[in-house]
Amino acid sequence: MVYKQAKSKNWWFKFTWNGRVIRQSTKQTNKRFAEQIEAAHRTALARGEVGIRERKPVPILKDFAEHDFLPYVRSTFAAKIKTKSYYENGVKSLLAYPKLSGETLDTITSEKVAGYVAKRQEAGLQVASINRELQVLRRMFHLAQEWGKVEKVLPRVRMLSGERHRERILTSDEEKRYLHEAEPLLQDVATVLVDCGLRPEECFRLKWENVRNGSIEIQYGKTDNARRRIPVSQRVGAILEMRRGDSKSEWVFPAATRSGHIEPGSLKRQHLHACEGRENALANAKRPNGEAKRWNVDPFPLYTLRHTCLTRWAPHMDPWALAYLAGHRDMSITKRYVHPQEGTLRAAIDKAHAAQSGHTSGHTKSIEHQKALGDTASTA
Repeated sequence: MVYKQAKSKNWWFKFTWNGRVIRQSTKQTNKRFAEQIEAAHRTALARGEVGIRERKPVPILKDFAEHDFLPYVRSTFAAKIKTKSYYENGVKSLLAYPKLSGETLDTITSEKVAGYVAKRQEAGLQVASINRELQVLRRMFHLAQEWGKVEKVLPRVRMLSGERHRERILTSDEEKRYLHEAEPLLQDVATVLVDCGLRPEECFRLKWENVRNGSIEIQYGKTDNARRRIPVSQRVGAILEMRRGDSKSEWVFPAATRSGHIEPGSLKRQHLHACEGRENALANAKRPNGEAKRWNVDPFPLYTLRHTCLTRWAPHMDPWALAYLAGHRDMSITKRYVHPQEGTLRAAIDKAHAAQSGHTSGHTKSIEHQKALGDTASTA
């Protein structure tokens, strides 16, 4: 029933629900509106009794990204700059496509995701770049469901096939020519990468406190498995000793940057010059239009040095040790870093053939041993 309290111009309602008195102001001066509010309140209570609840409004992708996903990313990955940038860049690309960014999460279909993919392909993006953006969208969908932002299962975001992985590694001759042309800073960094298998950013952030007892200790990185201890080679040990003697910084590779250590951009020009070579640089400057550029070593990203190191290590250690030194969480990732070369495969086959051709059973060896003892006795 609805009623008015003394000295109140608004109508109130009062009823008993499951032995409990429900009393509340409708904040309405019109009796009919007040009765409607009372009826709505009774209905809401009844729905709650039978497990029915009001549906929460589902956010559009843009609002979810800006108000929920990005704050989570920035707090979770505050210490992992590259991971944070990866998610931020992915979100920026996704929100630039109105047919996704303006849709509520529960109305985004596989067809709309396919439309986004087609748009990015038209823009000339490689499969790998599109897949990185799709991974961000997939992560957003998972968190939206985990946080209860949607009540339905969101579409599965599938990666595109045909992604090219790094296959290049340097031969010993290429490494020698590259290091010969590299400036001292790049030469030191490249040697650490190719001998210790570090990720470039792990090398850039090395502190002297992480270099001890002939090893490099990685305290944090891309994943929890990045924490590891890597014994250094003789030439890396010599480089570190020399740099330690001249250093007045906490960083192994200090630089005049905001972070205080070298960054990827610090070595970009030096790396290009080392790939080109001094003699080729002069020839390339004078080459006729249309003539191919000459290279000391075919250009490669610094990350190739990590692939080179792990590929060289692989034949000489068990896969678990290799995965640990690489800082990988499982063997399937390590497999992508090992690129057996023709010479390595040939040596492995020759070794297998030699073992097979020289194999004898234990019984045969026993007979030959007894025969040898007999011959010795007869000679005596």
